[in-house]
Amino acid sequence: MFGVLSLIFWSLTIVIALKYLAYVLRADNRGEGGILALMALASKATTKSRARHRVVFVLGLFGASLLYGDGMITPAISVLSAVEGLKDAAPALSHFVVPITIGILIALFMIQRRGTGSVGIVFGPITLLWFVTLAVLGISHIVQRPEVLGALNPVWAVRFLAGGGHGGFLVLGAVFLAVTGGEALYADIGHFGARPIRVTWLWVVMPALVLNYFGQGAHLLGNPSAAESPFFRMVPQWALIPMLGLATAATVIASQALISGAFSVTRQAMMLGFWPRFRVAHTSAAHIGQIYVPLINWLLMLSAIGLVLGFGSSSRLAAAYGIAVNMDMVITTLLAFVVARTIWKWHPAPAIGLTIALLIVDLSFFGANASKIADGGWFPLSIGAGLFTLMTTWKKGREIVAARFREQMVPLSDFFEVFHVERPARVPGIAVYMTSNSVGAPPALMTNFMHNRAVHQNVILLTVITEEVARVETEERFSVEHLEAGFHRVVAHYGFMEAPDIPKLLAMDIVPGYAIEHTTFFLGRETVLATERPGMALWRERLFAFMSRNAQPATAFFGIPADRVVEIGTQVEI
Repeated sequence: MFGVLSLIFWSLTIVIALKYLAYVLRADNRGEGGILALMALASKATTKSRARHRVVFVLGLFGASLLYGDGMITPAISVLSAVEGLKDAAPALSHFVVPITIGILIALFMIQRRGTGSVGIVFGPITLLWFVTLAVLGISHIVQRPEVLGALNPVWAVRFLAGGGHGGFLVLGAVFLAVTGGEALYADIGHFGARPIRVTWLWVVMPALVLNYFGQGAHLLGNPSAAESPFFRMVPQWALIPMLGLATAATVIASQALISGAFSVTRQAMMLGFWPRFRVAHTSAAHIGQIYVPLINWLLMLSAIGLVLGFGSSSRLAAAYGIAVNMDMVITTLLAFVVARTIWKWHPAPAIGLTIALLIVDLSFFGANASKIADGGWFPLSIGAGLFTLMTTWKKGREIVAARFREQMVPLSDFFEVFHVERPARVPGIAVYMTSNSVGAPPALMTNFMHNRAVHQNVILLTVITEEVARVETEERFSVEHLEAGFHRVVAHYGFMEAPDIPKLLAMDIVPGYAIEHTTFFLGRETVLATERPGMALWRERLFAFMSRNAQPATAFFGIPADRVVEIGTQVEI
């Protein structure tokens, strides 16, 4: 008993308080956290080494993929375990556990569209009440058996691991469940901020958790039969029903962190070019990091409901829980080392020493959790592998499409030679040609010129580049090169947590006399054809073509009014 309690306390201290709060949360990417933000920081520092750069990207992408699997399991197991308290509070209702869980999950995902801020107004007081209740419950039992506080001594944890053999080592898999919120804390920096996370954890959450865990231990010392459900067995009989309701609300709130973290990761991956364009709704005018991604929300909801129906109980679902977030923690430790050495300029000795110490802890938990793979841990790993395949396929596919366009790209000097010979009609107004290549004449421009023999009086060749930082300063937003014959080359820079607003950008005196009502946007709309040409396997090319057909239109993504757009279609063989 003392050994397990000591393991829980020191795991919370080392993994959450020291690793995440004191170390990893420092690696915020201009206010954003999460494994992709960390990957972006690390990748900027490894551009000189192609091999290291590739390793960083692979680690970051796989970690992000695993986070989705965890985002599916966490709401399912959290709500299900709380609702299972009905078996103690109202045994007659125990057969309604699964339907009630599904109903709560549906309600949880339905309210996501209101945003983290609106949800927090409701959840904040409930969360505070929950942790106060945990602390009071724990203290009420600790005072009866104060000797349980001796488990604060780390010697008990060391003795337990040293003398427990294989069985004692496997207990780490259960202990790990106490620290699974670390990745969510880091991913939610953009929603809440690093300082509020640190203050709340150190002064409210950790003390309440430790007091409650030790209270459960004190209760078990006098009542070993309560081991089946130690938390609800320590609650007075009269308070079981209210506690069940409060516990359910608390688990819903805990799930919120993973869901909002999944939204942030999706936005980051999309802007960095690893996902197609999805619809992203900003839910707060004051906090740019608060977003809602409908597609991800509904996929997570359906997956969580499927897990509840498929596993049926939290004990079965626990076999699938932990392995994904544990692998994320290992990846986070490795990427944080790159950031510490290359960006923070740490001396090799402390950077390597700290990383080895953290990896010993992370890999110990991983070894204990590995036994869960056959019993359900395969699910989040399979989800992670599938999403990793999708993300790498999209990234590689876009690179191939860009290469195909470069092969056909006409140098701008050649275009101007033809332009001066042909002397096309000049149309009043401004034409904006959006192109991913900041050199050469965009294919849409060449197609329009060759077919219509007309060119607007002012032409903007616009390229949007996503930088590996969360946000770009206003003075670094764009650069302009004024070319001949009323042409202008504009390169705009956005961070991976910013929403490109092209009309707002063009209103920044890029071209004198700009007005949206006198502007026409020309966009290329490519139809991807899978072929036997070198690039990707045929099945991946077909997968990429399917993803391309279902991506959000560029007009919505770039904030361009649909009635000001002309789309010029092209077929691209990959």
